[in-house]
Amino acid sequence: MAITPLYKTEELKIYNSISSQKEIFTPITDGNIGMYVCGPTVYSNVHLGNCRTFISFDMVFRYLKHLGYKVRYVRNITDAGHLENDAEEGEDKVAKKARLEQLEPMEIVQRYTLDFHHVMSKFNAIAPSIEPTATGHIVEQIEIIKTIIDNGYAYESNGSVYFDVQKFNETNNYGKLSGRNLEDMIANTRELSAQSDKKTPQDFALWKKAEPQHIMRWPSPWSDGFPGWHLECTVMSTKYLGERFDIHGGGMDLKFPHHECEIAQGEAACGQTPVNYWMHANMLTLNGKKMSKSTGNTISPGELFSGNNTFLDKPFDPSIVRFFMMQAHYRSILDFSNDALEASEKGFYRLMDAIKTIETLNPSPKTEGLNVSEWRKACYEAMNDDFNSPILIAKLFDAVKFINTAKEDKATITKEDIELLSHTIRGFVFDVLGLLNINEAATNSDDKLSGTVELLIKLRAEARANKDFATSDKIRDELIAIGIQLKDSREGTTFSVN
Repeated sequence: MAITPLYKTEELKIYNSISSQKEIFTPITDGNIGMYVCGPTVYSNVHLGNCRTFISFDMVFRYLKHLGYKVRYVRNITDAGHLENDAEEGEDKVAKKARLEQLEPMEIVQRYTLDFHHVMSKFNAIAPSIEPTATGHIVEQIEIIKTIIDNGYAYESNGSVYFDVQKFNETNNYGKLSGRNLEDMIANTRELSAQSDKKTPQDFALWKKAEPQHIMRWPSPWSDGFPGWHLECTVMSTKYLGERFDIHGGGMDLKFPHHECEIAQGEAACGQTPVNYWMHANMLTLNGKKMSKSTGNTISPGELFSGNNTFLDKPFDPSIVRFFMMQAHYRSILDFSNDALEASEKGFYRLMDAIKTIETLNPSPKTEGLNVSEWRKACYEAMNDDFNSPILIAKLFDAVKFINTAKEDKATITKEDIELLSHTIRGFVFDVLGLLNINEAATNSDDKLSGTVELLIKLRAEARANKDFATSDKIRDELIAIGIQLKDSREGTTFSVN
């Protein structure tokens, strides 16, 4: 008998940035979802604020899969075309870092892509279905530029190609995502219009002619140059998800101009709006102030995990940081502080202890103190309300309170409700919120270490029996080098970790 997927019975609502209201989510293809999230520009170590965005959409990805949807999640890597300060002029961020460090641009890309993957793995984020790069799709970007030119919405100027925003706005609405009015934008920047190859300052680059010193460049019908930052996301999202897809996500800071330009490019090239639901995650602050490298009010993921920073009293495990982020709605500003993280740490361990306690509860003929079915329904209602993780966590702690009461024999629960409670709380904590039980992970790690060392002890014993003392000594010395001391006795060989 086929199991009915949860999405058939759960009504999910998503706050759509383009309508500024919650809407019932209806995928284009029943049971299937296409989701695109703007990924990192890999010219430096990933910023903690960016991590929050990617963790938020990891939670969205997890919940959609939990509901039974088949999700194609595309998140790009920007390795070319993103200029300094998100501007139309200046150096490419990757190329500038390569010049400063006297490395090839692709060395910079490799280094910081690996860093990004390492940090997201620490946060227990699931890898996207597809992770395309801008430089891997130059041909497709050139082709879509040709289409936009042919459709009358772009023009070539001195080897560069610009999107004609005014022409587009005659039949479309440039500014509908960000709520900006083109006439107001033009009035505020009219005096700058003669300082550029562009017809108006609002026009944005689809292709930029490379200056002689520009490292990253490709041949095109217009010049040796490089694609515009906004264009790559239009190309990669539509290539892998179709000309119209379900969800597009990113940070709030990308709403304008990046996502506004994506909408314009999609409509100009394909004749239809590219996305049904726009989702935007909010920013992080640190001790009540905006994070900023220039002011020193910033902290990296590595500094957070190691405790090597001036803001926090101690290091925090990535899973606790993730839990802390989940305690705020993805559309809310979240402030990092030592007190807030310590409070989250205490809550995290209370939650993990309660999950462990569930299996020790004594079943009773009836449940008193918690209607497990209604509680489970409330958990889903929270997540179905635009992925409201803080309300979900509040419901989880309602269960924690009941579990601790039942442990003290001040409440009762049936065997069936124990199973439902355990299955539900584990599903939301581990599968949806993506938390790791740190204590269990440490125990599993210790078990693996013991098994590995015992195998090496066995191999060493065989080597000694065969008078292969070189191998025997090598095993002993290599273990000592990594802090594992072997001790031989009549009863056998034991080990200790220094």
